[in-house]
Amino acid sequence: MLFRMPGGIEKRRFTVDEYYAMARAGILSERDRVELIDGQILAMTPIGPAHAAAVARATQALMRSVADRAIVWTQNPIRVDAFSEPQPDLALLRPRKDFYRTAHPGPVDILLVVEIGDASLRYDRQIKAPLYARYGIVEYWLVDLAAGTVTSYSSSEGAGYRSVAVHARGEILAPIALPACTLTVEDLI
Repeated sequence: MLFRMPGGIEKRRFTVDEYYAMARAGILSERDRVELIDGQILAMTPIGPAHAAAVARATQALMRSVADRAIVWTQNPIRVDAFSEPQPDLALLRPRKDFYRTAHPGPVDILLVVEIGDASLRYDRQIKAPLYARYGIVEYWLVDLAAGTVTSYSSSEGAGYRSVAVHARGEILAPIALPACTLTVEDLI
């Protein structure tokens, strides 16, 4: 799909299928840290030690908390539409016996998305939050490693969320879809 820009320049949006064709053709490799957002292939920031540790800690806490009530999806793609396939740090998915072997999960499969923000905090807040809201992702948590907080977003409406709350150390959170599965802010940072 082409979009006209000022000066006669055209901007081309890629579909998810074209994105995968680039990978099959060797244009993109598994070493490339990229994701497809609104038809654009965007470079992701490198994962530093604090970010990696937070993902590991949050994964372990979520797995303990949700047990078999959800699938913990760690740094894997979700397909929100034909032009966007982000790779959130974590997602909780509706259980499926095949563990989404035949297709990446879509918005109806997703109970919660969690992004760990350090170098990517602005991107996660300004690009990913509106993307997740636009496609009806029920709940989004943004972990701010520097501040030691978790911002929870819920009740998507258009390109935003009506309910936004900041949680500090010592507070307990639970996904809306799984209220019995509690975590502390410390579990996520």
